[in-house]
Amino acid sequence: MNNWTLLYEDFKPSRESLREALCTLGNGYFATRGAAPEAEADEIHYPGTHLAGGYNRLKTDIAGRVVENEDLVNMPNWLLTKFRHEGGDWFNLMTVDILSYRQELNMKEGILSRTVRFRDRQNRETTLIQRRFVHMANMHLAALEFTIIPENWSGRIQILSALDGTIINAGVERYKQLNSKHLAPVKSGKSDDDIIYLLVETNQSHIRVAEAARTRVYFEGKQTEVERKTVEEPGYIAQEFFIEVVNNKPVTIEKIVSFYTSKDFAISESAQNAVEALRHTGNFKELFESHVMEWNHLWYRCDIQVADSDRTQMILRLHIFHLLQTVSRNSIDLDTGVPARGWHGEAYRGHIFWDELFIFPYLNLRIPVLTRSLLLYRYRRLNRSRLAAQEEGFRGSLYPWQSGSDGREETQQLHLNPKSGRWLPDNTHLQRHVNAAIAYNVWQYFETTEDMEFMATYGTEMILEIARFLSSLTSYNREIDRYEILGVMGPDEYHDKYPDSEKPGLNNNAYTNVMTVWVLRTAIKALNKLNPKRRYDLLETIGLEKTEIDQWQDIIHKMRLVFHVDDIISQFEGYNELAEFDWEGYIKKYGDIQRLDRILEAEGDTTNRYKASKQADVLMLFYLFSSEELHGLFKEMGYVFDPQIIPKNIEYYLKRSSNGSTLSNIVLSWVLARSDRTGSWNIFNKAMESDISDIQGGTTHEGIHLGAMAGTVDILQRCYTGIEFCNEMLHLNPKIPEGLQRLMLKIKYRGNWFDINITPEALSITSSKERDIIAKICFREKIYEIKPGDTLNFDIKV
Repeated sequence: MNNWTLLYEDFKPSRESLREALCTLGNGYFATRGAAPEAEADEIHYPGTHLAGGYNRLKTDIAGRVVENEDLVNMPNWLLTKFRHEGGDWFNLMTVDILSYRQELNMKEGILSRTVRFRDRQNRETTLIQRRFVHMANMHLAALEFTIIPENWSGRIQILSALDGTIINAGVERYKQLNSKHLAPVKSGKSDDDIIYLLVETNQSHIRVAEAARTRVYFEGKQTEVERKTVEEPGYIAQEFFIEVVNNKPVTIEKIVSFYTSKDFAISESAQNAVEALRHTGNFKELFESHVMEWNHLWYRCDIQVADSDRTQMILRLHIFHLLQTVSRNSIDLDTGVPARGWHGEAYRGHIFWDELFIFPYLNLRIPVLTRSLLLYRYRRLNRSRLAAQEEGFRGSLYPWQSGSDGREETQQLHLNPKSGRWLPDNTHLQRHVNAAIAYNVWQYFETTEDMEFMATYGTEMILEIARFLSSLTSYNREIDRYEILGVMGPDEYHDKYPDSEKPGLNNNAYTNVMTVWVLRTAIKALNKLNPKRRYDLLETIGLEKTEIDQWQDIIHKMRLVFHVDDIISQFEGYNELAEFDWEGYIKKYGDIQRLDRILEAEGDTTNRYKASKQADVLMLFYLFSSEELHGLFKEMGYVFDPQIIPKNIEYYLKRSSNGSTLSNIVLSWVLARSDRTGSWNIFNKAMESDISDIQGGTTHEGIHLGAMAGTVDILQRCYTGIEFCNEMLHLNPKIPEGLQRLMLKIKYRGNWFDINITPEALSITSSKERDIIAKICFREKIYEIKPGDTLNFDIKV
């Protein structure tokens, strides 16, 4: 196996939509799924193209009420390129005999290729070779190369090269009852002999999207002129032409596409710029060379190498590849966040959740300028989050659980259970912990980069306003002299209210309460890092008084945590009173019970009645914080923290989770890394298969799970290496599982690049010569200095 290549050597209609998601090509500006060029949306294929931040809002009358959803729009299909024998049917893999098939996603070069050899009903044998890429260096360009080799025939074939804006959003089955027509045609036309263009507009957000296509024909490497016919309909334009082909002589159709929108910088008008770009753009070969060069530069700093198996290495690179396609330097000025499912499909409507918590650590240690840009997406929506807090009677900033274009709460009011067919109330907006995640992300970025300018200008203000919201979310219980947080949901998501209550929300979710204390402590710390003048100005600007900060200190010391017996941290108040769930019986009955909530609802039951979790909740504390950090947090709250409670809590909640989220295995692998390295490695490998094997049984085709992909990468880069940031130093305390023979990576910490090489026995770290700075490294509580170009070697056997 080539560990740079995702390879398929057969055509399986039932797996095609999954492969289309996994073979998506993008550049941080737009992404196009890996559908065949001749494919149109049907039960097998979904050739979607999605613009980063390309949202549109529609209303639907459903279940007796009008619901409004903002969706990531399926943009015009630029891929559409078909051929047929004169007078025959258009080529379709379902109607020919496939003699051989090979589809390759080359991640090193960012190119998708497909070679099909087939026999049609007239016994004509043909080889079809298709290659395409979305340009990583020039964010507005993409290219398709389409080669036809007639093997035992000669004749006349017809080619169609189209831009199709008549498409709708149809990539998620459960959304199909909702309005899905987002695009309105504006104009189309022909410019020059070989260029066509299409301009459409989203019908609510009024984003104008222009695509232009330049199609040329090459015989034996030489461009050949052909007579073209333009076909136009509202929202659709194509060129048709005929070619005489000769036995065993390849003919190549080259389609170069430009993609512009009215949101772009440095343009006059999107259609005009799309056409003009193609007039000055080279051919496929020239574009590919600059595209590969950019990927080479990215892989130099972003690759992580493991000496385990080719499959592990390949999947790891697939995960990194999709991270780098979702956010890149092309994303920096786009004002977009990181969607939970990438720009690879329409699941979750392209919204931004808390998955940044799992994604940013990889970027922080390699391309921190991207993290900075993505955090600014949150900062620009700070005023909208202030308004949301005011509307609900709170202070500070209330960020939404689901965010889209303008930062309002995009969580749907109803969600469909596909098992029962019922539309149900959606209470997930009560996951207030998204606010703590944003504050955590800001602080982690600062810890990694020491970007004091960002903190002084943006970061501290965000943390302070989130702290104000979380503090106002608390209520003081005089009877126990403790602060509580009532009416929220934790990360678990299976519990949104108490079994016999009509009112949504739960009390004293442990994760939310502890994270609130962490945010309040961090807000005070961040404030104290500012110079006195900036601190005074910021406090005056946001109206934050000393009395409010004093109350934060009181909340820190008196926040409530609820415990079971035996030092088990209660996921929320009352969790221990719920019934135990019949795990064995339901596994025997249903097999896959990852979405236990849907199964029970279809039976007329609810997960709210049981000690059953969708994903890690309490265990998130052990994921985000070291034992030492938790000891400090618990001590400030007035509780004793014994490190021995960690394995007890892991064992308790591990038995009570269905792992219905791809993020759950990330957390479980991480928290087991010190106490059960073999178990951690096994769960890590299961997490690696989340998308490539679609272990949830039919979700990946709607869009990859970017948080889970990033999480597996982060387990290698921070968990198994033991990388932490403390006392303004890089700390290393490796915990390498036996299955991991070697790990090699580069990281960037506070401007310094380091090469790290780890085996189960030894660790070496080399400082780059790029900066003339002596750095300090802490290895297992001992501090060492490392000069530029020097290497430190450590024995890590225990």
